[in-house]
Amino acid sequence: MTKRTEQLEAFDRLLTIMDELRSQCPWDKKQTMETLRPLTIEETYELADAILDQNLDDVKGELGDLLLHIVFYAKIGSETNAFDIADVLNGICEKLIHRHPHIYGDISVENEEEVKQNWEKIKLKEGKTSVLQGVPKSLPALVKATRIQEKVAGVGFDWETPQQVFEKVEEELEEFNAEVKAKNPDAIESEFGDVLFSLINYARFLNINPENALERTNKKFIKRFQYLEQQAKLKKRSLTEMSLDEMEVLWEDAKNQ
Repeated sequence: MTKRTEQLEAFDRLLTIMDELRSQCPWDKKQTMETLRPLTIEETYELADAILDQNLDDVKGELGDLLLHIVFYAKIGSETNAFDIADVLNGICEKLIHRHPHIYGDISVENEEEVKQNWEKIKLKEGKTSVLQGVPKSLPALVKATRIQEKVAGVGFDWETPQQVFEKVEEELEEFNAEVKAKNPDAIESEFGDVLFSLINYARFLNINPENALERTNKKFIKRFQYLEQQAKLKKRSLTEMSLDEMEVLWEDAKNQ
């Protein structure tokens, strides 16, 4: 048996199981696209966690969960003859072929940036009225800012050097500090947003994914703070009873672990 045959048989097995669950399981029978939506979002974040943790076993498991959701949506779509899994697969195949003319056509590209630029031009020819039309409204703000900047850069609306972007970060910080001193809450929030937006842009120029970077810091902070809690418990102390200096000592210990 070839590897491709094995893969196709595994996918067929999943489709068969999905058919059986949809017709026999009380829970699966009741599901709609709307009820699955929040679960799909949750599964996506679980996959993202596994990737950041570099846990390949978990990545494999979470990919399976997401694939199940895709098959589930296609099954629901087939029940009203709207679409089925073949339509989904053929649709993405046709899109990939159409948007990669440097592979399947006569277009030549020199690098990754030209690929991105062609991608955005092709989407506009497909009927998109704005390069930003493809940015989902419900994306978290940090991810949305990243995608917005990537999209506009794809059509040439971009800085030329990282230094220019860093100077913009410094400019936004000055404006933010000025509003803090003026004690204008609305302006402070607005300028803080500008600072974040400019930092995200700078991260792009440094090839840093800001969402990944912030989540790594979140995980690092959680790990260190939980170490504080554990050490305080060993000392039979409560963190609320400890001074900031005492907690700082434990924090430095946590950083060295």
